[in-house]
Amino acid sequence: MAFLFDSFEGWLKYSTEHNLSLSKVVLEYEYAEKGRKEDETREGLRAAWQVMKEAVHTGLEEEMTSRSGMINNGAKKVYRYPKAVLSKEFQNLISRALAAKEVNSCMGRIVAAPTAGASGIMPGVLYTLQEIHQIDDEKILDAMLIAAGIALIMEQKASISGAVGGCQAETGTAAAMGAGAIVYCLEGSSGQIFNAVAITVQCMLGLVCDPVAGLVEVPCVVRNASAAAIANSSAQIALADVSSVIPVDEVIEAMGEIGASMETRYKETAMGGLAATKTGQAIAKRVLIRDIEILPDDNK
Repeated sequence: MAFLFDSFEGWLKYSTEHNLSLSKVVLEYEYAEKGRKEDETREGLRAAWQVMKEAVHTGLEEEMTSRSGMINNGAKKVYRYPKAVLSKEFQNLISRALAAKEVNSCMGRIVAAPTAGASGIMPGVLYTLQEIHQIDDEKILDAMLIAAGIALIMEQKASISGAVGGCQAETGTAAAMGAGAIVYCLEGSSGQIFNAVAITVQCMLGLVCDPVAGLVEVPCVVRNASAAAIANSSAQIALADVSSVIPVDEVIEAMGEIGASMETRYKETAMGGLAATKTGQAIAKRVLIRDIEILPDDNK
C-alpha cells in the first residue's frame, strides 16, 4: 500500500522508513493509484514540461490579447523593458510567469499546475531556474514529482481551488510547489523543501480570489508573477536554514481554516474585491454586452 498524501510529516516519515527519496514516494503513489509505471509517469511529466516551455515561448513571441482586452501583451513588455529593477534574471522570471499565464487567458495550451489560474508560476520558476543553474531535464522532472506531492497534501489539508479557498489556494499552492522544486534542484534537504513550502504559504495566507468580470485575467495574471517571486524568495530563505517557526502542516491547516472562513464574495464569484470596484463593474458590463452581441441568432 503506497503512502497516502495527507501530511508532510507523514511523507517525510514514510520516505525515511522505506529508504525512498521524496520523488520516489510520489512515483509509488502514482503506480498504486493509477497503475502507471515509472517510465510512463516520467514520460507524462516530460510532455508537461515541454508544454510549459512552449507556453513561455508563445507568451513572449506571439500576439497575446484576450477577448476582453484586459490582457494585452504584458509579458513581452516586461521582458523587453530596457531597465531591470534587480537583475535581468529576475526580469526574465517575472515575464515568463506572465507569459505562460497570458497564454491561458488567451485560450492557449498550458499545464494546470495545479490549476489553470496559476499556470504561469511553475513554468516561470522552472524555466528560469534551469537556465541559471544549468539543471538537466531529468532533475526538473524529479522536482515536478515533488511539486505534485506538495499539491496533493495541500489539496487534502486545505484546497487548491479559488472557489473553495480563495487565490491563496491557487497561486499559493503553485508558489509552494515552485519553492519546493527550487530547493530540491539546488540540493536542499527534505526539511528545507518543506520549510520553503511553509514560508511561501505564510506569505500568501488570506489572498482572495476576485476576478474582474469573472475572467481569469485581472488580477490573476500579475499574481502569477508575484507568486513566482515569492517562491524564489522563500526558497532562498529556506536554503539558508531560516526556520518558518510554524511547521508546514500547521501552516497548511491555517490556510484551510482561513479559506473556510473567507466570505463567498472573495472566492471566485466576482462579487467582491477588485471585481466589485467601479471600473471592475464597468468592464464586466462591457464584456457581457460583447458576449451577447456575438451570440448566434438561431432565427436567421
